Amino acid sequence: MMMVVRDLAYMYRLRVLTDGQITWRRSFDAIMLWEFASAVTPSIIGGSAIALYIVNKEGISMGRTTAIVMVTALLDELFYIIMVPVIILIVGTQQLFKSGGEYVFFNTQFGTQGIFILGYLFIFILTSIIVYGIFLNPRGLKYLLINIFKLPVLRKWKKSAIETGDEIIITSREMRGKPFIFWIKAFGATFFSWTGRFLVINFIIMAFISGQDQFLIYARQLVMWVILLISPTPGGSGVAELVFDGFLGEFIPTGLIGALGLLWRLISYYPYLFIGAIILPTWLKRVYSKKKKNDSGSFPSPHS
Repeated sequence: MMMVVRDLAYMYRLRVLTDGQITWRRSFDAIMLWEFASAVTPSIIGGSAIALYIVNKEGISMGRTTAIVMVTALLDELFYIIMVPVIILIVGTQQLFKSGGEYVFFNTQFGTQGIFILGYLFIFILTSIIVYGIFLNPRGLKYLLINIFKLPVLRKWKKSAIETGDEIIITSREMRGKPFIFWIKAFGATFFSWTGRFLVINFIIMAFISGQDQFLIYARQLVMWVILLISPTPGGSGVAELVFDGFLGEFIPTGLIGALGLLWRLISYYPYLFIGAIILPTWLKRVYSKKKKNDSGSFPSPHS
């Protein structure tokens, strides 16, 4: 039920961001393929590049597609930035970071609280820069990026920085001036999609074990998400099962930890591999046959 809530919210958000230009049926295809792309690429890379391709092929201009994908990522990060202080106020850091663990990131070892703070600060700074660029000064941000990436140690990424600056300018042009209700709908859909994603684990645990602190289980998943976000494996595979034990093991009898961790992945990860593989051939045939038809219709026939 929570997976359905999650995907329906994603579909609704896509329709809001495209101003209803994509139908519910095509939203389903786009979201399933987007999740499929995320499932087969490392979490740190994500499926954004493929998402650009998918949304563009649904008849959305590339400029608007760029804006949609960037705003989607921005809304996801805003959910995280807002929810973390709320759950820390309610749960407290002692309970939130009770689980031990050491994580290596950029050849440096961090504890659970350290990697969480590092990830949160990174997300907060990056999101703040993007918000500034989209809503206040897109050209100024592009100019700043170009100058930063002129430094010798960063010069090899200068081309990517220029492209990012261009994308922010495009996003700003597409999204500035949208009414307040537009953002309420988009963020509301984001809230329901992420809440549905996290409550999958709560529901799985409630199905087998009663009397647990469900809000603490929800809160621990926010910490888990940082670890999965920087995972080098496709869809966080392998890492997800490990952190499930580390963060939620205390709520589950020892004999059930492995089984419930596997059940979680069977419900929240593997279905997208199968659904995506089924939808992809039909979707490719549809979008390319439509393109071929449009191309053939662009020239008059000899007998017209």
